[in-house]
Amino acid sequence: MPPEILRIIEKKHILPYLEARQLKQQYEKAKAKLLTGDTFSTDFKERQPQNSGIWSFRINKQFRTHCVFNGNTLRVYKIDNHQ
Repeated sequence: MPPEILRIIEKKHILPYLEARQLKQQYEKAKAKLLTGDTFSTDFKERQPQNSGIWSFRINKQFRTHCVFNGNTLRVYKIDNHQ
């Protein structure tokens, strides 16, 4: 079970990446869901292998984020096109 998420921050290259692919609105919606505790609809899960410390959540059917916890802050460091 993941820690409570109080804040989500992105590395500086994430927002330009999202804007270039017109994903910013979808990303912000997924981010808002996580901040309210809705981890099911974003498919928030820990990446394999378990206990790796790397988590991900779905932006849409094509794109996922890769992130790590720093206390109760989730730090997004990569967007993955998994198709």
